[in-house]
Amino acid sequence: MTNLKSAMIIGAGIGGLVTALQLDRLGIKVQVFESVNEIRALGVGINLLPHSVKVLTELGLADELDREGVRTAELVYYNKFGQLIWQEPRGLDAGYQWPQYSIHRGKLQLLLLKEVRRRLGEQAVKTGHHLTMFKEDADGVSAHFVSRKTGQALGSYKADMMIGADGIHSVVRKTFYPNEGDPKYGGRILWRGTTEASPFLTGRSMIMMGHVDVKFVAYPISTPNSQGESTINWIAELTVPGGMRDRTDWNRIANKEDFAPAFANWEFDWINVPQIIEKAVSVYEFPLVDKDPVKQWAFGRVALLGDAAHPMYPIGSNGASQAILDSEALYRSLQENESVEAALKYYESLRLEKTASIVLSNRENGPEIVMQIVEERAPNGFTNLYDVISRGELEGISARYKKIAGFDKDTLNTVKEVKS
Repeated sequence: MTNLKSAMIIGAGIGGLVTALQLDRLGIKVQVFESVNEIRALGVGINLLPHSVKVLTELGLADELDREGVRTAELVYYNKFGQLIWQEPRGLDAGYQWPQYSIHRGKLQLLLLKEVRRRLGEQAVKTGHHLTMFKEDADGVSAHFVSRKTGQALGSYKADMMIGADGIHSVVRKTFYPNEGDPKYGGRILWRGTTEASPFLTGRSMIMMGHVDVKFVAYPISTPNSQGESTINWIAELTVPGGMRDRTDWNRIANKEDFAPAFANWEFDWINVPQIIEKAVSVYEFPLVDKDPVKQWAFGRVALLGDAAHPMYPIGSNGASQAILDSEALYRSLQENESVEAALKYYESLRLEKTASIVLSNRENGPEIVMQIVEERAPNGFTNLYDVISRGELEGISARYKKIAGFDKDTLNTVKEVKS
């Protein structure tokens, strides 16, 4: 185990906060720095796959996840006519030892923030501190911060190690890759919102409909209220060539008329897509972006983690889950190596190639490729699905992605807990 005594984490997102909890298990003094002045429950829904839920359970957060999230029962794909393509159980319903959760991203972040402050102390997270530069020497890492709001210098801090968990626009990553450029636009725009509506199918189902150019995703992120309605998280996605233009704000309030007409006829006996879109109070617009995998995350006493290390398309429910797996790998590496530098290199070896494979697979639409295959082979719908695509082909696509993303059931269920 390393003789590491202190660490700085840049970014108080999901990856940064889970990493703070992991390092605290090792008795390391941790300070988290976040650019925004106030961390609020922003964003919409995300999914936590069983391998990441395993990590959070080992951190003692199972009860909190149950209170805030919905245990996903199944994943179902349909074509644009509402015809069933693929249906598979998820989480406990699929035989995993841990659930899969659909949860509001902001609620998860606040849950983690509360836990970090409870375990590490109220001052463990410094908000309003934006990293400007850092320097590394044999004794550690010195980092300098300013107020992003006022530009006022906020001083410098030093620690034995620094983890850059500061997202896709990471200052830490840009320091090591100054010529990388902006995120790569994937040719599609996502419009995201939440709507209070009656749950569909099992009431805990995640559905995807359409194909690459026109897609709709929906799943509940709350249990039904007294009126029998759940908060339904949804994503409407369209191909929009050149769509990155004038879209630098990832939380831009959207105009429904920019996308709703494409889904005007998507009304089926089990879900009414136009109504779900219409009833949403606020809709946000996001470009589909990622970055090319890089060849190195660990640089002496500094390393990247989460979206700073491997920004990827939101396909296959992997964004938050992979950041959580990074934190577990870092915890393991610090246990098994004596020097900080060796530990960070080992962490990199555990995670870099795996996440690069997911980034590249997601560019090919990951497991959602089945919807595109059916669209190309049967653009007018089908009478018999298996005349279009065989069950073996469907099963193979699903199984391959689970292996790439690290949540193959048989493998995961036999993995032993990482002990503190």
